[in-house]
This record gives sequence, C-alpha cells and structure tokens, in this order.
Amino acid sequence: MRRTAAKGALRNQLEEFEMSKLPNIVLVHGAWADGSSWSAVIERLQRDGFNVTAPQFALTKLSDDVARLREVLARQNGPTIVAGHSYGGQIMTALGKDATNVAGLVYVAAFGLDQGESLGALLAQGPPSPAIAHLDIDKQGYAWLPEDDFVSHFAGDVDPVKAKVMFAAQQPLAVSTFGELMGEVAWKSFPSWYLVAQSDEAIPADAERLFAKRMGATVVEVNSNHLPMVSHPAEVADLIESATEKIQQADAVSPASR
Repeated sequence: MRRTAAKGALRNQLEEFEMSKLPNIVLVHGAWADGSSWSAVIERLQRDGFNVTAPQFALTKLSDDVARLREVLARQNGPTIVAGHSYGGQIMTALGKDATNVAGLVYVAAFGLDQGESLGALLAQGPPSPAIAHLDIDKQGYAWLPEDDFVSHFAGDVDPVKAKVMFAAQQPLAVSTFGELMGEVAWKSFPSWYLVAQSDEAIPADAERLFAKRMGATVVEVNSNHLPMVSHPAEVADLIESATEKIQQADAVSPASR
C-alpha cells in the first residue's frame, strides 16, 4: 500500500513537472471583441495545464497595443506562444523580431500584413465584406459594428443570444489604425501557424490563405465564420496546443544538436 501510494505521489510530481515546462500562451483579441471572446479556448487550455493570459487592448493606436502586448510578454516566465484573432494578428505581427519570450505565433482568422502594408490599402482592394460594410464612426473616430452586421455576419455562426451579448461588449477600433503602415514583421522571425475560417464574412478566406502562404505557416482550415474561437473553440485550442508541441520538440532537439 505504501509503495503504491509512493508511486502515485511520484507520478503526480512528474505530471506537475511536465506541466510546469509547458509554454505560456498569450491570446490577443481583435477589433469589436475583447479578451472574453477567448473564454471557451481558455477553459480548454487551462484544463490541459497551460498558463494562459488574455489581456484587454485599447485598440486606439497600433503602437500602444503593441506596447501593451510587450508588457504582458515581459510577465511571462519562459517560452510563450502568442495567438491573435483578426486585428489581434496585426498587433502581434508588429512585434517584429524583438519580442521577449515569444516562441511562436498562431493566427486565427487574423491579419498577417507585411512590412509597408496597411489595413486600409488592403481592404480597399475590393468591396467591403458583409461584416464591416456599414461601420458606424462616432465623433471620437472609433468604428463600431451595427447590431445586424455583428450578429448576422461578424458572429454569423454563433448562437444569436450569445452574439448579442458580444455585440453589447464590443471594443471599437480607432479608424486611424486603418492607415498605419506595418513595420518589421514578427512572422519572418518566428514559426507560425494559421487557422483559416472558410466561411469568414469579415476577412475573406482567400486573403487568409494568402497571409498564411507567404508567412510559410502551418495551416488548418475550419468551416467557421469570423469567430472560430467562439464557434469552434476545440479546433482553435488544438491548433494552439499543436504549436506548443512543436516548440517543445524543437527545444528538446536544440541542446542535443549543440
């Protein structure tokens, strides 16, 4: 009995040790959402032992949001996977190569611009997508989504009751961010993964595929609208965990190759 109990205690200690070596995960929300949009993904990642942080971003200016992300990354103890949704991809891309603790990037139906590009120029290449066709610009220069566009297109495959709650909590985006040029990009310095939302009504799926292709990302596709972390949280969590496994494998090989 004592031997069995000792083995059980040792097994628990080993499991805790293995969990302690897991990479951290920082989740970056996009426009017209907030950190809580990752809730179902967070539950799954925490259940599997990950340390997860999903901070709030003001969405007032790209440099301010990047500074906020750097503050959060500085708090992490060890290698960190950063996952960004939509405009959250813009924020993590703008980290450039100087990104403390970052080990990999996961784009979830997210913008993945290259140096010198801007959101405004990109979006001007075609007609506005259904989710952002009727932006409501307030006197302070912030863009809001009307309720019908939010519920029917931005969150088109989310339960309508939940979508309306998200609409009420939406974080508007400063219109000035559309004209900001991207500087040095992070995806040229870190391994990347990309989840393409095949039925996205905010960022066209073909644009997402283009982002993924030119960054050389590992790609998965899900039949989702623009909020896969809400409508398909298991698939999103699986991709993030797949990224952490690859990072751990690379870390395990690196010392042996020296």
